[in-house]
Amino acid sequence: MPSPTISYLICSMALVMLIFVMPFFYAIVANNIRADMMRRELKEITDYVSNTLANLYFLVNSTDSPDVSLEKELMYLPSTVENSVYIVNIDGSGENASKITAYLKDRSSVAADAWLVPGLKVGADYSIESGGRTVVAGCSRSGTGVYVWIRYG
Repeated sequence: MPSPTISYLICSMALVMLIFVMPFFYAIVANNIRADMMRRELKEITDYVSNTLANLYFLVNSTDSPDVSLEKELMYLPSTVENSVYIVNIDGSGENASKITAYLKDRSSVAADAWLVPGLKVGADYSIESGGRTVVAGCSRSGTGVYVWIRYG
């Protein structure tokens, strides 16, 4: 006949272990969900900037003027993502712009990117930091190519 003390002791220890272990795993899952939500918001930001630059590119390309420059205020950029400052960059190789990247300043592993229209070149200003300042995106065409930039307005 089994002793009730042993089964009581085993169940009590299992319950105590669950009480201490479950919050740890809950914190990991909650942190992963939070990071995923921040990535999604950063993805929306990069898509917004990329689409704005693509629209400016198509407008610049539709004119007959050899030298033209357009700017648009990015009024829908949030000042923070989950109370964290983020950075938006125009990335590429050499002078060629290939994508928009956004990442959290204090946690660079949380990042997102969006591709740009091929054939664009990086302008002089290619990076901004969030924080409530007015940001403008621009596109210009000159004899050497079509340049895109993002800067404070």
